[in-house]
Amino acid sequence: MVDGVADVVVVGGGIIGLTTAVRLQERGRRVVVVTADGLLSTTSATAAAVWFPVATGTDSRVADWSATAFAEFARQAQDGVPGVSMRGTRMLAHERQPEGLPWWGAAVPDLRPLTAAERGPDCAGGWSFTAPAVEMPLYLPWLLGRFTGNGGEIVHRRLDTLGRAGDWAPVVVNATGLGARRLCDDQAVHPVRGQLVLVRNPGLPSSTRIQDDPAGYTYIHPRSTDVVLGGTFEEDDWNTTPDPATAEAILARCTAHVPALREARVIRYAAGLRPARHGGPRLEADPDGRTVHNYGHGGAGVTLSWGCADTAAELVVTAAG
Repeated sequence: MVDGVADVVVVGGGIIGLTTAVRLQERGRRVVVVTADGLLSTTSATAAAVWFPVATGTDSRVADWSATAFAEFARQAQDGVPGVSMRGTRMLAHERQPEGLPWWGAAVPDLRPLTAAERGPDCAGGWSFTAPAVEMPLYLPWLLGRFTGNGGEIVHRRLDTLGRAGDWAPVVVNATGLGARRLCDDQAVHPVRGQLVLVRNPGLPSSTRIQDDPAGYTYIHPRSTDVVLGGTFEEDDWNTTPDPATAEAILARCTAHVPALREARVIRYAAGLRPARHGGPRLEADPDGRTVHNYGHGGAGVTLSWGCADTAAELVVTAAG
């Protein structure tokens, strides 16, 4: 394929690039994915990856993308796709919430307000719902296998320009995340550092997310064998080295909300950079139709993935006539 017989080259091998590549294959396109990083070295591999459109903006496109991804992951969980499950979630809010459903609520079939007893005396509101949870170390290899099993090819190369990708195919999908800051000179793209702690799962079945914890950005997401504890939301911080003091603060916040975690053994600390963008995700085609941009999803890459992949694939098909 890299000798010029591909229809589309997708630049970026994280969750956005791979889902877009699969959707393009389903539309009959021959696809190459070019990525600088190994599969489990991408930002996607570090993600806690529980569905929720956090810090994405609230316009109708984001709601539609989120709903599409929710439905796709729910189908995958039912089909037994590795790493995908539907988990009960409680979202707590210290501030009183507006009346009615939240803007993202239409995607979630079993969404309901928490009772006063469920949310506790310190919280003024909250929601209970079931949401997709994706264990990325299991899911990404499955997704890659789906792509390569359909005839796709992976090229490991770091590009200096997007134009270089155009040597391999007439249409390029730019799913480069933070890389778009350099490749597109898009200064709206910036990192949002997230630090987390992984501990052994003591038997927690459901997630907890504190929407506005005054002590810090807080979430507790159990997986099959561990629990992802977070976190931080540090804009314009490029540091990927975990800070021990921050990790201890995360542990203190999370164990205060879920005492069952107090005896859980710490596995490791981790930090990653969410590929955020001021103004929200960029999902559009250049005027000449040769490049389709799909980047800037911040910490909601999984939440928006399949919805954005559908839109990006449609833009490619439309551009090709």
